[in-house]
Amino acid sequence: MTIRNRLTWLFVSIVAVLLLAVLTAVFLLQFSSSQREFQQRLRERAQVTSYIYLEKDEMRASAFRDFEKKYLQLLPNEILQVYDASGRVRFVAEDERVRLNDAQLARIVLYKEAYFKIGARQAIGIFYRDNQGDYVIVAAAENVYGQHRLRSLATIMAGIFVASLLLIYIVGRIFAGRALAPIAALNDQVDRITAQDLHRRVDEPLRTSEKDDLRRLARTFNRLLGRLETSFEGQRTFVRNASHELRTPLTSSIGELQVLLARERSAEVYKEGATSVLGELQQLKQLINNLLDLAQADEAVPLTEDIRLDELLWEVREAVAPAQRGRVQVDLGDLSELPDDPAVFELKGHRVLLARALGNLVDNALKYSGVEQRVTLSLRYLAGSGLVVRVADAGQGIAEEDLAQVFQPFFRAAGVRGVVGHGVGLPLAQRIVALHGGTLVLRSEIGRGTVAEVAFNQ
Repeated sequence: MTIRNRLTWLFVSIVAVLLLAVLTAVFLLQFSSSQREFQQRLRERAQVTSYIYLEKDEMRASAFRDFEKKYLQLLPNEILQVYDASGRVRFVAEDERVRLNDAQLARIVLYKEAYFKIGARQAIGIFYRDNQGDYVIVAAAENVYGQHRLRSLATIMAGIFVASLLLIYIVGRIFAGRALAPIAALNDQVDRITAQDLHRRVDEPLRTSEKDDLRRLARTFNRLLGRLETSFEGQRTFVRNASHELRTPLTSSIGELQVLLARERSAEVYKEGATSVLGELQQLKQLINNLLDLAQADEAVPLTEDIRLDELLWEVREAVAPAQRGRVQVDLGDLSELPDDPAVFELKGHRVLLARALGNLVDNALKYSGVEQRVTLSLRYLAGSGLVVRVADAGQGIAEEDLAQVFQPFFRAAGVRGVVGHGVGLPLAQRIVALHGGTLVLRSEIGRGTVAEVAFNQ
């Protein structure tokens, strides 16, 4: 069901309930008023009957009938009866007689007035005390006119209810259509935007304050389109750079092999060529492994291993090539200041991925600093904050304008393009750290080195 239909039926349902409640209240009030009016007429008939009966001994029968026809308005199927103190019927105004039981008579005497029903008739009994004795006068009749009015009222109300629902439905459809028209227009604009024109934006209503919600919705769509555009552009850049990085070693290897196969060469030349091709292919393998790790870092990998970070730092150092291992110094600080509970150095994670992230930071530090310069791999526990791993070098540093881009895949600063690399290590390290709930921040100064700080909140 569309939003327009839901709004229409919701509007119709609410108004229908309210209208039904109002009509029911009106009907009940009219019913109560009709009952009170008819009871009053019965009461008047009983009072007049008591007067006529008590004065009947002074009237002829014909005079009594003339008095009744002249001054009294007969009720439909009316019966008038007078009972004496012993319960005997002393007077019946019509041929038809209704016998009251002793309980009904006793109730009338007790309460001086009582209302009850006799078949289809409504009746009232009043207790009348006269110098001739005590009497009970009963007046009964059918409320034909009142029932007819109530039936007519119910029919009219039912017609009004149905007609009102039809009118409300039509008005609700029109109102919902007009209310949702800007949203429909917004939806049409969004629907026309494809992957090829993500630079387009939807129109934002600017005129009336009533459209604040629509303006917010339009701005939300535009922000979403902006993020999609950035994401798509990032993917295009990634594919472009990845293609270039993959093609370069392949082109170099193919060229080297073509030169070797162009003519007969000595075994020494073939060996040098094969060594060169092997180096290019090893770089290609390293690039592909980095790309696979980069993709894996974006997936929901299980973080179920208990990892001791102090032990992991030594493992990272041992994984460094033997020729460079002596340049890496592990610093755990003053042991006397460390917490007694070794569990503070543990965190849940993926051991291989986390080791890869820290290893990339160490490799970058070694790669972009002098061969005689040391790289410090340190671990600190900060009470209230958590564990902090720092990889510090005294190398050439990173320019300030490049710091904001070093976490983009395949980005390489202009000053380091002569160094072997692909620009994947830092983005991969950042995503792995984020996967473990940590943050990676770089601080660097040209000529003074770089510090990579990894903080894990506990």
